[in-house]
Amino acid sequence: MPRFFVGDELGAVKSIRYTPEENNKEWKVESNILVAGGSSGKTKAVQKLALQRDASSVTLLTAVRADGSSSSYRVKEDSSVDVLHEWTEPRLKSGQRYVGLAMSESGIYTCTSNGALRLTKLGADESASTSEAASLPMRLCDWRLSSDGNTFAYGGDEVELSVWDAEQAFTGTETSVPTIAESKKRKRVDQLIPGEIWRAKNVSNDNLNLRQPVHITALTYLETPTSTSHNHLVTGTQLGNVRRYDTRAARRPVSDWKGVGKIGGVSAIEKGLSEHEIFVADHGCNLFALDLRNGRTIYGYQGISGAVSSLAPAPSLLASASQDRFLRLHSTFPPLLKAGQQDKKGAILDKLYVKVIPTAVIWDCSPDIALEKTFSNDEEDEGAADDVWDVMENVHSDNEGDEDTKVRRNAKKSRAT
Repeated sequence: MPRFFVGDELGAVKSIRYTPEENNKEWKVESNILVAGGSSGKTKAVQKLALQRDASSVTLLTAVRADGSSSSYRVKEDSSVDVLHEWTEPRLKSGQRYVGLAMSESGIYTCTSNGALRLTKLGADESASTSEAASLPMRLCDWRLSSDGNTFAYGGDEVELSVWDAEQAFTGTETSVPTIAESKKRKRVDQLIPGEIWRAKNVSNDNLNLRQPVHITALTYLETPTSTSHNHLVTGTQLGNVRRYDTRAARRPVSDWKGVGKIGGVSAIEKGLSEHEIFVADHGCNLFALDLRNGRTIYGYQGISGAVSSLAPAPSLLASASQDRFLRLHSTFPPLLKAGQQDKKGAILDKLYVKVIPTAVIWDCSPDIALEKTFSNDEEDEGAADDVWDVMENVHSDNEGDEDTKVRRNAKKSRAT
């Protein structure tokens, strides 16, 4: 059955497992505390979670916290954990936060809002672990690693979307970011920083010929890159726009859908597991599925009373963590083969009150055949019911027969007159 890991404001990490009941309308929830929250308040708040399954299908989980500490765990079958490695990012200052976390075969990547990038490689024991550091531009709001682990992308407040080679980013020293004088020179000639593969260009001026501000609040890769120089990405902005980029086609977005985030701009954006599908949330109470072919809303979810801070897509499901202290489980349906009106709409299947505000949620990436069978059985039952109705004959009631007789009599009278 599907399982999600959830981090909260007090630093706790929980395992939430969902099991559908026999009627397929209600869900049984099993909650286990993997890491207990501390008494130091929000300084230990979990800001990001990342997960990886190794060659032996062992689940490895990493959490980064507001005080700059990071912990990597091995999750056991009994929902307990072994601590593999713990470290602290010394460059994280007060008022800053983690904006990126990812696990790959190369190691564990962490990135902060002030551009402190670190790659931590786990060893056989605590003392054998090593790390490399690099520096990126400041004022970052989001950072993502590609699914193949070869590139990463970031964006932020007056920081355009940028794609880097993950290996070359650590070949230089921590002074890879140029000085102010060098930045001005590079800005004139539009040169890339060493390790940088591609950088977006701001959209055209508005109707008053004024420069439009750059403020990327969320981003994600859309598909596995075919090469380091060819990436498809999508970003969300503080003004609520969702923009799609093709790094081979142009530096400006190939699509710019305005006003998608209704309140406070886009807070979270995730690629769905179906083609042409992304999920977008804003700083209000809005969460919806978007069709990447035309930028239109496929369907939205009703009944959310808090801003969604984190999303975790899974097969046929979506988990969301919101500021109203609920973890919600949503149903999802793939877009139609031809872009247009969607017949099936997503719904909230279950909502779990978690007492402390959840800050991050992630799917455990386990194959779930039983869940797929559950949904397929529903479809088969609906199809069988339709077949039964199709073979039944139409039978008129007595009242309907009397009305038909009256109609025929009135018709005869009118012809006679």
